[in-house]
Amino acid sequence: MKNLLVFFAFILVYPFLGYSQNMQYYKSIADTTHNTLLKLEALDSVISKSPTKNNDAFIDYSIQYITLAKEIDSINLAAKKAMDLQYILTTYKNDPKKAVIIIDEILEYKNVIKDSFLLGGLYLKRGGANFGINYIEAIKDYSNAINNFGEKDSIYIADTYLFRGQANSNLGNFVSASNDYNSAHLYYEKLKDYEYMQYALQGNITMYSMNGFYDKAKKERDILIKKLIDLNFEKNIGNCYFNQSLDYKKQGYKEKQFTYLKKADSMLILNKNYNKQEFIVIHSSLADYYSDKNEYKKAESQIKLLDSKKEIIFGNLFAETYYYGSKGNYYIKTGDFKQALVFANKKLETSQKLNQTEDLMDAYLLKSELFYNLKDFKKSLENKNKYYAIKDSIFNQKSANSLAYYQTLYETEKKEKDLVEKATSIQLLEKDNDTFKKLSIIIGVSLVMFFGIILLVRIQRNLKNKEKLQEKYSQSLLQSQENERKRISKDLHDGLGQKLLLIKNKLIQSSNNSTKVIVDETIEELRSISRDLHPFQLQELGITKAIEFTINQIDENTTLFISSEIENIDNLFAKDQEVNIYRIVQESLSNIIKHSKAEASRVSINKLTNAIAISIKDNGIGYNFSEKFTDSNSLGLKTLLERTKFLKGKMKVHSSKQEGTLIEYTFPIL
Repeated sequence: MKNLLVFFAFILVYPFLGYSQNMQYYKSIADTTHNTLLKLEALDSVISKSPTKNNDAFIDYSIQYITLAKEIDSINLAAKKAMDLQYILTTYKNDPKKAVIIIDEILEYKNVIKDSFLLGGLYLKRGGANFGINYIEAIKDYSNAINNFGEKDSIYIADTYLFRGQANSNLGNFVSASNDYNSAHLYYEKLKDYEYMQYALQGNITMYSMNGFYDKAKKERDILIKKLIDLNFEKNIGNCYFNQSLDYKKQGYKEKQFTYLKKADSMLILNKNYNKQEFIVIHSSLADYYSDKNEYKKAESQIKLLDSKKEIIFGNLFAETYYYGSKGNYYIKTGDFKQALVFANKKLETSQKLNQTEDLMDAYLLKSELFYNLKDFKKSLENKNKYYAIKDSIFNQKSANSLAYYQTLYETEKKEKDLVEKATSIQLLEKDNDTFKKLSIIIGVSLVMFFGIILLVRIQRNLKNKEKLQEKYSQSLLQSQENERKRISKDLHDGLGQKLLLIKNKLIQSSNNSTKVIVDETIEELRSISRDLHPFQLQELGITKAIEFTINQIDENTTLFISSEIENIDNLFAKDQEVNIYRIVQESLSNIIKHSKAEASRVSINKLTNAIAISIKDNGIGYNFSEKFTDSNSLGLKTLLERTKFLKGKMKVHSSKQEGTLIEYTFPIL
């Protein structure tokens, strides 16, 4: 029996012994071998077994792997490990700055990273690290991620829009955040990722709250909570409860605030894998509530709980600012003003680093209250004035946000009604001011809204006029260029061409054949230049034959192989329109010859019911359209776009490096 027990014990322990032996084996190779590839493989094995076992080992060996991969120019391998490392450093080690530094070193080689997933992913991960340090930098990283991800990376693009929306939301960039959340929602809906789709919905609800639409936010939040329950996503309900508690706090409903804080706390208890940041902000808010209610023992209990979690606080500025604020408030209420000053200063410092306006307001208000208790009324007033300065700026910003919001998201018939509701909601934030202050704000809001509407109308009108003038100017410029080309072409053909023919005839008479050959070549070159300047084939052959003639000329006289499928489009457009269509085909093919290094190209022209469709495809090196279009030296694409606008058509460019280019044009038949 005893031997049997020993046998079963061995069976249970054996896998762990094997795991330990494997780890030691690979560590030994990684620490001793001088063979670069073998060491890289051993490091990879150690890393793959470390995340859930030993974060310190994971970090140490990941950094070794990244350093070695860079030394042998395996930047893609280094990038993958840097992306994995960011999560451990930020989430478990609370060291986002180190994650940023490591990814920065990889991005120095971004020009050699061709994989859109890796390049976009590096920016996405750096944005995640910067999210806890500086929202502005995080937004820049998320924007770069979106620009570098490819079509196949749609799930990561959706995540990036969501995270950028959260960062914009925290900075009070209402319109930008709303656009990001809507973009994320559309991506998730298309991907049928309903769990993350609710994060985007929750983000837009936060937008309602931040701009004073508390009733609307409550209504939408209740709908979302029901959806979460139906979808078995209860773990996300705690965040909804906490956000609702914040809304009640802003409105001055302390008891309702407390009710929802307790609901949020209960969800933390149910969810073992709770969000660490969510834990800190909930218990910091509970500490504030108890301190304000003079229930110091309960407040002290919350403070001690927070102190026991310092390892998940420090390094996350968002968590730190809540923590410092709750401790500062607690010490003010209990009369320990020396400690209160320490934590009030720390809250202000972290809020300034985080650059979040509402946290800055809270920090200045906390210091104002502290100095008031210390009888230093001058400093108290200084901090109170700073608080009101930010509050007034938020007030003005929210007024502008509400105008933009109504203009873009609400039905026209609801505008006036909702603007009044918005003005009323904003006044809830001003309850602590005296009657004169309230009256001044109401008048100010009315004036801001009135002049804001006038300004928006004028700006919109000016932009439309400017756009029309620019379009008219561009079209006139193209037309004048075409007329000048036609004139020069005619002068060359009728003037210089005729004189060369006379010279040729005289040379024939004098039997000077060698000079005659030179003159023939000159005449042919002159005709080629004349044809390029103005396509006389349009008048002689019609646009369909003119395009076919140009394609044949390029096919015969260049190394580019061109296949074509062209339907007859004669007499569908006016003469000036036909010239522009001809030029678009000609310039598109010219760009392929000059820049694409392509071996083959295909031109298709199809006649639709009320339009024609032209597609021009090549198998060349391709390019990044946004970079090419914004390049001041790249006039070809801009000219093609202007000609397309002249024809009231549409132009779509599908291109990526090393994968060729497809340009599609659609021109309506008017």
